[in-house]
Amino acid sequence: MSSIRGRGPIVEDIMGSFSIWHWLVVLLVVLLLFGGGKVSGLMGDFAKGIKSFKKNMAEEGDASMEAAEKPAGSISAPAGTTTPGQSTAARQG
Repeated sequence: MSSIRGRGPIVEDIMGSFSIWHWLVVLLVVLLLFGGGKVSGLMGDFAKGIKSFKKNMAEEGDASMEAAEKPAGSISAPAGTTTPGQSTAARQG
């Protein structure tokens, strides 16, 4: 649906696509603003983060996951309240 008969291209087609030249200009501006060293360091830190994430996902289990898997036992009701199925006589006696 790139054009409507007799009306020319839709605005989305004109403004929605970027060529390789647009991306090269953006890259040049980023390099000029931040410098090559900062961009390189940032990409290195990003790669370390991804490696650390993959390593932690590959590990079997750790203490935090073991604690989450154990069922929490039963919790008793506060004193003076009745539970469903408990009569008033049983509570007093």
